[in-house]
Amino acid sequence: LKKVARMDTLLMAATTRLRCLHASTSSSAVPTVFRSPAIHQLSFSHAHLLSFRSSTVNTCVRRSRFPVTRRTTSPTRRGLFTVRASTEKSIAPSNRKLIVINSVVIIALAVANRVLYKLALVPMKQYPFFLAQLMTFGYVLIYFTILYSRRRLGIVTDEMLSVPKGRFAIIGFLEAVGVATGMAAAAMLPGPVIPVLNQSFLVWQLLFAIFILGRRFLLKQIFGCLFVAVGVVVAVSSGSGADQTLSGIGLLWPAVMIASSAFQAGASIIKEFVFNDAAKRLEGKSLDIFVVNSFGSGFQALFVFLLLPLLSNLKGIPFGSLLSYIKDGAGCFFNTGAKISGCDGAPLLPLLYIATNLAFNISVLHLVKISSAIVSSLAVVLSVPLSVYIMSKPLPYLPGGTSLSSNFMVGSIVLVLGLLLYNIPTTPTKQDTKTS
Repeated sequence: LKKVARMDTLLMAATTRLRCLHASTSSSAVPTVFRSPAIHQLSFSHAHLLSFRSSTVNTCVRRSRFPVTRRTTSPTRRGLFTVRASTEKSIAPSNRKLIVINSVVIIALAVANRVLYKLALVPMKQYPFFLAQLMTFGYVLIYFTILYSRRRLGIVTDEMLSVPKGRFAIIGFLEAVGVATGMAAAAMLPGPVIPVLNQSFLVWQLLFAIFILGRRFLLKQIFGCLFVAVGVVVAVSSGSGADQTLSGIGLLWPAVMIASSAFQAGASIIKEFVFNDAAKRLEGKSLDIFVVNSFGSGFQALFVFLLLPLLSNLKGIPFGSLLSYIKDGAGCFFNTGAKISGCDGAPLLPLLYIATNLAFNISVLHLVKISSAIVSSLAVVLSVPLSVYIMSKPLPYLPGGTSLSSNFMVGSIVLVLGLLLYNIPTTPTKQDTKTS
């Protein structure tokens, strides 16, 4: 009888160990992440998105010497997107160094992009709409050519090309509508007001990151973004002129400009979602950025083409005269013909701007891929006061300089403080890392 009782005890122990092994194997499929401190976190996730552990796992925790990984997410399908409650991942030192290097490169390219755009408009001052459309449709050809070359080299695989294209259509639509609404509002608003209203872009990104990506942010990160936006507003609105007020404008066109920023911010967050989702579809492999660039730009060009009658009228160009305008714009761009005057500096300045803008767009998308859309936006925002400062100095083809008020320095300091506040690394506490 003692032997039978001992055998029963051994069988029960073996059964319990098998249950524990099954539970731990199931939970190990979920990647382990370092969670930011729970205190002072802002989260808009729903109750059914919260994680849980089964009673089997709880039983095994008490009987096993090994920690069990806690499920931190529970995905829910909503159409084209997967919404999941998630926290910010801790960034490895090597990856953080790569992000810092890419951010510095983007800041330099963003400054060069803004300055060269101002210089490119010297010869193209009568044809800015032509320059914009040349870039919109020209980039499609450039991106797909690069994509084709990378496909031939084996860098881009069939699995990468098989990612759902509906998301790229949404990205293209949002960017095209953002351009249309932005042009409509810009035609009705004073010039200095436009960059101030555009700072709502960062706020929209925070909201969309919460609701689309299910991301949680520390209060320091939220306040850091708000400091950045306030700093840019103070810096670019330095000086008080009558043309900087909104008297007589009303609320419609400022609201349209803010909505334009929302469309652009939504497109950037969906691009980040595409990279995150592709990493799961490709079993850990990263999606090539030219897949996103090519198809996103292709759909954007398609929707811009459909909106051409509206866009041309917003720029004061009757749709019937559009072909003649494009012909004259091409002549000025290439600086051909004796009849064309005022195009000094073309094609060198426009080509320099296009090349810099192309490198800037690729770098921004690469930073979105390795970090997030918000980090890339913060890097771009830092270029605004730097660009204003450089353009206040005498430049080739722009010999006249301007003086900057003390508000510019104050706004720049607030902006930098916001960037530091957002990027201060958070060390996980013992409560976050210990197993229960």
